Amino acid sequence: MDIKLIDANTGDAAGAVAVDDAVFAAAFNEPLVHQVVTAYMAKSRAGTKAQKSRSEVSGGGAKPWRQKGTGRARAGSIRSPIWVGGGRAFPNKPRSYEQKVNRKMYRAAMRSILSELVRSGRLVVVDDFKLDAPKTKQFVSKMKQLGLQDALVVTEGFDENLYLASRNLYNADATDVNGVDPVSLIGYETVVLTQGALKQLEEKLA
Repeated sequence: MDIKLIDANTGDAAGAVAVDDAVFAAAFNEPLVHQVVTAYMAKSRAGTKAQKSRSEVSGGGAKPWRQKGTGRARAGSIRSPIWVGGGRAFPNKPRSYEQKVNRKMYRAAMRSILSELVRSGRLVVVDDFKLDAPKTKQFVSKMKQLGLQDALVVTEGFDENLYLASRNLYNADATDVNGVDPVSLIGYETVVLTQGALKQLEEKLA
């Protein structure tokens, strides 16, 4: 299939680019995409929350009062979970939220997302996307020229000017092919790929 190529400087059509149907015309597998996106977001969780159990809270070595004869309930430690200042009954401990997703599933999900972006008209391919200086004003101006607002720009290699110019914008971002992930692809209204990035993604996912 062919995808329309846009001139990044003028916003006009500049021909078409032939792409592999297996990558950019795959069926949308919603359950797989959901699983991969969920696993990706879960893996980013720190999982470093920790609380103390009754055995880890300091103090509580002596029995507060004798077992019988006081008229009060039996108590063996002032660090019981039902006491103020006591340990937690079911304390949180450091853990990993990582879910296993094999490479075949991940690539299939990426192909599914990219294909759906093409079908919905949310994938834009430009010949190039460069800035003369790391200026947010230049980045916004180029985006307006292309008729874009909420967009992710993907280039074939890391571009420091693009990174610095876009990092202060809440509705736009720029990355290279190695930084593309399922969450970033579905998190923006439009995904802008340079011609070089398009070919690199095609080679990685074919």
